[in-house]
Amino acid sequence: MEGVICEAVNYHWRLSKCRISRILAFCTISENGDLEYARRIFDRIQMPTIFNWNAMIKGYLRSARPQLGLSIFAQMRAELVLPNMHTFPFAIKACDGLNSLAQIHGQVVKFGFDLDVYVVSSLIKMYSKRDVGVARQVFDKSPNKNIVSWTSLISGYCVQGQVIEARKVFDEMPERSDVSWSAMISGYVQNKCHTEAIELFRELKEKAHLRPTRSVLVSVLNACAGLGASEEGRWVHSYIDDNGFEYRPKLGTALVDFYVKCGCVESARQVFDKMPVKDVMAWSGIIVGLSINGHSDSALTLFAEMERSKTKPNAITFIGVLSACNHGGLVDKGWDYFKVMSNVYGISPSIEHYGCMVDLLGRAGRVADAEQLINSMPMRPDGVIWGALLTGCLIHGHVELGERVGRRLIELEPHHSGRYVLLANMYASMGRWEGVVSVRKMMRERRVTAVPGCSFIEITGVVHRFLVDDKSHPKSADVFKMLNDLHKEVISSNYETMMVQPILS
Repeated sequence: MEGVICEAVNYHWRLSKCRISRILAFCTISENGDLEYARRIFDRIQMPTIFNWNAMIKGYLRSARPQLGLSIFAQMRAELVLPNMHTFPFAIKACDGLNSLAQIHGQVVKFGFDLDVYVVSSLIKMYSKRDVGVARQVFDKSPNKNIVSWTSLISGYCVQGQVIEARKVFDEMPERSDVSWSAMISGYVQNKCHTEAIELFRELKEKAHLRPTRSVLVSVLNACAGLGASEEGRWVHSYIDDNGFEYRPKLGTALVDFYVKCGCVESARQVFDKMPVKDVMAWSGIIVGLSINGHSDSALTLFAEMERSKTKPNAITFIGVLSACNHGGLVDKGWDYFKVMSNVYGISPSIEHYGCMVDLLGRAGRVADAEQLINSMPMRPDGVIWGALLTGCLIHGHVELGERVGRRLIELEPHHSGRYVLLANMYASMGRWEGVVSVRKMMRERRVTAVPGCSFIEITGVVHRFLVDDKSHPKSADVFKMLNDLHKEVISSNYETMMVQPILS
């Protein structure tokens, strides 16, 4: 490719700058272009036009070092070439920090492009990724705001976790596009506000009269998966089928993830099988999903199919594979896959992979091997790692090691109530009630309270959340009355009942 371009450049070098510009544009913009060769062409142009400068800045945006576009911009200004409205959006995208962005912002104001809606939108979008407060200032000062400006600010607030501010901006928008709705719904999902995401999606269906885009459907499915809202998720699935959406990788994977998190493994597998193109995320999604639902053999069978399909697994895939071995108690296979991951596929084990192996070994009773693996880790073990080992000690009665690990775990995460509960449960299982009392005392002294368990249930499309001893639900009186009636019925039927009190309430 380079030889052909070289001959063309040498032959046409003396011809019009227009032809040279076309060659330069091909090198910088086309997927088949060569950016280094484009730079050599550019350096031979005696008087580059603004189109040539812009092409080079834009070209570096798709490189591994987009900030090099700023050096082109600096060179352009040094040669007293005036930027135009197309220059600044490229230069803004090339900024790698607030300092460089502020400098380009100054140039925008200097040359009077602070009134250009596209330039301002680019500024707001870039500032939102770094300092949403500054982005808001730019937004407020701009007399010309388009949907891109509003949407960029919404996304910025969501990235910073300020979903309430994002929703205020969304509600103030004079008009909304499908991208705006998608930004707010996906922002809710990113911040675990799944209920709000589903409610906004319902508003989109009922009031906005917009056709949900593929990205909106993906976000809503993620929200349904997070809540276990099976009815809403199935409606989305029906909408996808009725409106001719293909199960492309992102949408298909979102459907698979939704179904496996709702425990509907067969539906997840049906969606996966219908996907015309399966990328690594699709394969990983179904393998992880089968693993967490206890279908270890199916997960490992699918992994073998994935290898035969020549799709290279990634780190997430192996979390699913190791989890499948864990659920199936397949210690030797787990070790084999753990080695294959690095030796065959060049994937360095992360702390999550070590966690899977420690849990696998601990649950199999090989706590000494698990501790040895922890000591060989290249990174510092976290609470999840030590917690997995403590669970193994609890299951198999390794009191001495469990006590040592439990104490270390509590010192590592002194405000994590679950760590105290786990250690107390181990003491209780051994009949060491003085240990339970000691853990209780430690919790009181450190003012650590046990986090109550919670559950969700979906009824006619509405997700209800219940906590332990929670009476805030509007139907709580009816719920407790029914429980009491059931309790009386059990007693009247002469069944033996046993009330088990939690060790730590």
